[in-house]
Amino acid sequence: MKIIAILLFSLVIQFVSYGQTTHQKTTTNKTIIVYGSPDCHHCIDTKKFLTDNNINFVFCDIDHDKTAVQEMLSKLKAAKISTSNLGIPVIDKYGEIFQNKGNFDDFLKKIKE
Repeated sequence: MKIIAILLFSLVIQFVSYGQTTHQKTTTNKTIIVYGSPDCHHCIDTKKFLTDNNINFVFCDIDHDKTAVQEMLSKLKAAKISTSNLGIPVIDKYGEIFQNKGNFDDFLKKIKE
C-alpha cells in the first residue's frame, strides 16, 4: 500500500511541476514576449502591430498570470529599469527589455527594428 501511495505522490508532483514552466522556457530567441493586460489599449495595439507585421510573439497576461508578473519584474530589475512608474506593455525582444515610454509610434518601431 505504501508503494502505491508513493507512486501516486510522485505522479502528482510530476503533473504539478509540468504546468509550472515559465514563458521563457516555452519561447525561442526568435519570439518576442509581450507582458501586458488584455484591457490595455497600448497592449491591444502592440499585439495588432505584431500580428499585422507577421512578427512571432507570445502575450503574457499580467492581470491573471502571477508567474508572468514575477518574470516581467525580474527582467525589468535585471535590465535596471525602474518599476516605480511601470508602463505596459513591457517587451522582451530577444533579451532586450523595454517599455512604452513616450511616443507610441517610436515604441512600435523599436519592436520592429
